[in-house]
Amino acid sequence: MSRAWQQPLPDMPAPPPPAAWARIAVPSGYEPQWRRLVDAALELGLGPDDLAAQGLEPLAGARGWKPATVALYSKVARYGGLALPIAPTPEPDPQELDLRPLTQVRGDDPEHLRTVAWCSLALGWPAPVATFRSLRRDQVRATARRLVISTDDGEWAVPGALTAWHAWETARARFPALAASPWVLPALRRGPGLDSRVGGRLSSQALQTTFTKHARNTVRHLRATVPPSRREAVEELAEAYRHLSYDSYRRLALAAGAPPVSSRGVVRAARSAHRATARAARLAG
Repeated sequence: MSRAWQQPLPDMPAPPPPAAWARIAVPSGYEPQWRRLVDAALELGLGPDDLAAQGLEPLAGARGWKPATVALYSKVARYGGLALPIAPTPEPDPQELDLRPLTQVRGDDPEHLRTVAWCSLALGWPAPVATFRSLRRDQVRATARRLVISTDDGEWAVPGALTAWHAWETARARFPALAASPWVLPALRRGPGLDSRVGGRLSSQALQTTFTKHARNTVRHLRATVPPSRREAVEELAEAYRHLSYDSYRRLALAAGAPPVSSRGVVRAARSAHRATARAARLAG
């Protein structure tokens, strides 16, 4: 029967890694991440006790995991009972980044317009993914100059997002399932779930994947359209976008002065803003 992992007694040899991993109860809700963690450990012939003794450094080196990925799998391992040290989620690097290219409309593809509308909203209203996943259209009101978002926690005015919002609303009006959907960020196609449907609510994982895809598409667009005089600056921006997640995006928006929507990420964003201010003061002095 599966149970929580325990270290072997001092004089008791550990079981073979596959058998040792099979004895551990899989953390509920983290089955895919646990499976990838176990697969990575087994590739190196490591069992749970090896991982507890060595940490995730061998796996990170073999798989090329970034610090954010190490932080995620450290958390998953601890949920499975492994005594691993807490790996902090890394700060977005650089602390200041031009996010405007991610909010620019470049075509009429629905997936592109949906993500541009999301990024435009998040630049002025940096809510977590879970909040955007459940945001309804009736909670967003367009005025002549800005969008107004209303939730149980309050009301926020979001400037600079009208163009993207109207482009997305116009595009979704062409498709009955999207036009009838109550969600701001609805599914554009059916997924693997039995209850998945066009116009349904997206999962948080699907939204994260959508953001990553959009960032990479933006990199390709910037490289294809950059004038020679700005090529070096665009390459620096493209390198930063390659590693940009939505969580980093919203922390950068918070650090740039956007009003907090929830407590998550606010402390980290405040530290980022403080470091940026201190750095500017040193350069000026």
